Order: sequence, then C-alpha cells, then structure tokens
Amino acid sequence: MIDCFNGMVASWSLGTRPDAELVNTMLDAAIETVVDTEDRPVVHSNRGAHYRWPGWLSRIADAKRIRSISRKGYSPDNAACEGFFGRLKTELFYPRNWQSI
Repeated sequence: MIDCFNGMVASWSLGTRPDAELVNTMLDAAIETVVDTEDRPVVHSNRGAHYRWPGWLSRIADAKRIRSISRKGYSPDNAACEGFFGRLKTELFYPRNWQSI
C-alpha cells in the first residue's frame, strides 16, 4: 500500500501470486500503522477478486477504513502502486544480463 499523500510505502507483502492471504497480511499491517490515531485513510484497490472477497471487506469495515475501488479499465487510479511495484520487480526479480552492463 502506498500513502498517496507523501508517496511512502505504508505496507507491502510479497508472494508468488495474488491471493487472499497475501492481501490480508498487507492490509492488517497497514491497519496497525494507524490503529492508535484518529486518521481514517482511504484503502484504494483495483477490481481483483481478493479485494472484493467478503473477508477483505469485513476487515476494512472492522477497522473503520474507507474503501475505494477503481473503475473498470481505468488504470490511472492505481498508478502509484503499479509504478512502485513495477520498479521493484524490475530491480529485484526480473533477470538481468550483468555482463552487458
């Protein structure tokens, strides 16, 4: 999760595929960062099934967070996270030919 106010990473988790366990771990960690404040951050996500799962929705409701979801086919809504994780994958996960550098 990216804090769109200051661009800092609020929470993240890594896995081999996006699933409920992965996004729940990330959400729980993000909620912990603001649990003792009056802040009510907006949790914005794309339209992935794991973000529409009742368990995810109840976690957000229980934490009294505001939920936001992208419009179908409108990628600029997710630009902050997509850009961050795109750079992370490029730097850490995609193979490189170090001999040509």
